[in-house]
Amino acid sequence: MKYIDQLLHQVNRKKTLYYLPFTFFYLMIMFVNWLVTKYSSVSTQELIHSQIEILGKNGAFLQLIFPFAIFLVLLALWVLFVHKQSLVSLTTSRMKIDLKRFGFAFGCQTALIILSFSISYLLNPSHFEFNFNPTAFLGFLVIALIFIPIQTSFEEYFFRGYMMQGVGLATRNRGIALIVTSVVFGLLHLANPEVEVLGGGIMVYYIGTGFFLGIMTLMDDGLELALGFHAANNLIGALLVTSSWTVFQTNSLFLNTTPLAAISVWEFIWQVVVFYPILLVIFAKRYKWTDWKNRLLGRVA
Repeated sequence: MKYIDQLLHQVNRKKTLYYLPFTFFYLMIMFVNWLVTKYSSVSTQELIHSQIEILGKNGAFLQLIFPFAIFLVLLALWVLFVHKQSLVSLTTSRMKIDLKRFGFAFGCQTALIILSFSISYLLNPSHFEFNFNPTAFLGFLVIALIFIPIQTSFEEYFFRGYMMQGVGLATRNRGIALIVTSVVFGLLHLANPEVEVLGGGIMVYYIGTGFFLGIMTLMDDGLELALGFHAANNLIGALLVTSSWTVFQTNSLFLNTTPLAAISVWEFIWQVVVFYPILLVIFAKRYKWTDWKNRLLGRVA
């Protein structure tokens, strides 16, 4: 896979140790956050609701998502000045970042989100409340357009870019890089309120999403598709519909009022077993992916 292979000409075994400090720094922050959440006397949902009461939905959302801007800047500086690696090489094996790939993945996921929501609305219209408030929505729109792509970009650059390259270089194995980054990505969602509501089964969705994004990155030799998908997934989802029990509680167009007792984890897992394979087939045909076994599980040359 060129995305990792090309780095072997720039990084020796000793310099793979440079990947440890920033990785340890970010993962420890997330681990401490999970510990505080798990052993707190206040649930994650209650904490989010209290922040919304104090700051409003837009203020609470901004407080939640702003740290990712700091993480993204720190990662970029670490890559540029410690690894002395260009941001283009962290993004793709191509000579320049392919924005058309980003746009195509963004469009595909946007279409699937709208389709999924439309089906849900038609089947259970009583479970959705039109939530449009022009002033509140406009404020949220500005915040979302700026900070959600930053949040999703950091996660992609860290997991499918930085961490995948680091694990791949250390182990010389694509499969290990895919498994490690996908599982860690999923586990870092343990502090989300969705886990409290739906139980551990939701981890199938989070880890499955990690594998899906990792497969896209390895097969396409770059992050562009993963960046586009992740940005659309979080941005369009947050703008379209929210609920009182998810990590993103926003001034969206619709409010999902489905009773908690009626919510099933399968509403998330089916996306992994239906939507994700469909998208992989679409991307594979459009970008002529071949040699799946070697690209996903083979040795790094």
